[in-house]
Amino acid sequence: MQKSIERIAGDSEGVSYEFPVFRFEGTDKAASSAYLQAALHAGELPGVVAIDALMPMLEKAEAEGRIKGNITVVPQANPIGRAQYHFGEHQGRFHLGTRTNFNRGFPLLAAPDVELLPDATLGTADQRLKTRLLQQSVGHDIVLDLHCDDEGLAYLYVQASLWSAMADCAAAMGVDAVILWDEDTDGTFEGASITPYLNLPAEVARFDRRVATTVEYRGILDVDGALAGADAEGLYRLLVARGVILDQALSTPGSFTGIVAPLENIDMMPAPRAGAVLYNVKPGDRVAKGALLATIVHAPGEAGGRTQVFAPQAGIILTRRSRRIIRAGEDLLKLVGDSKSADARSGTLED
Repeated sequence: MQKSIERIAGDSEGVSYEFPVFRFEGTDKAASSAYLQAALHAGELPGVVAIDALMPMLEKAEAEGRIKGNITVVPQANPIGRAQYHFGEHQGRFHLGTRTNFNRGFPLLAAPDVELLPDATLGTADQRLKTRLLQQSVGHDIVLDLHCDDEGLAYLYVQASLWSAMADCAAAMGVDAVILWDEDTDGTFEGASITPYLNLPAEVARFDRRVATTVEYRGILDVDGALAGADAEGLYRLLVARGVILDQALSTPGSFTGIVAPLENIDMMPAPRAGAVLYNVKPGDRVAKGALLATIVHAPGEAGGRTQVFAPQAGIILTRRSRRIIRAGEDLLKLVGDSKSADARSGTLED
């Protein structure tokens, strides 16, 4: 294993950021290669501890000569966001200098060629970070961006054209659901990882071996040793299933039996009033159309001081907010509906 340090100059003199990159060199140039990163939203830590649990497994495979394809690992991909605090509260989703989501604005390249990337010395620090991350990941067959939600099931975002060949990956990782998307106009990291291949000939794009996904490891508070170990085993099974690592002791993943739905089926349920949220459902619950999802206490102790929110259609609760204070218009939860949402959103949701 080789460790290197990537350094990003700050936007003012005397400020800089750095993050480590770990590389395992494979023994077979024809084998699939893999890139894994976590904490692009710097406060989302389930993926960080999953990588921490995975690293000894990779080191053991390397010592035994079982790593066939190159592996690049970035355990903490956002040192800028990791350093951002406001009145004691960590702020890792948006760059405070540009007010841009750290998982937006990645260059959407016309081809998988690092020469097409912007100059990594230009732009604001967050823009330069995004360029450096793509420099690490472009050209890998497998690209995994590890995130988490507020409270939720474990699920993947997958570009629709990749799904038929990626079902084994979802099964290997043991996630509960897969959300399919068609077009990324926002420049997410996942979108930047797959867009360069979408217009290439099939023999070059090789969607039969390509994996690119945003992994949502449950909720932001699910930073737990047992879960980290299970997630690391899932990542390891994926790498074995795709031939990056050789491990004859592992069996081939079975069929994926979880939820699969297009992004357009998700109802986000904006809060009609501001106040305290009393949830009537939790992630994983199956609800019928018209079921009570939550009650918002907006005028406590007063007649008419509660507003109820009902399911617009039948479906599964995928996520909900981890905090219980909400503003009017903020999204309460993700309901994966059985049909297209009447308020269907295109592009990406939060991540």
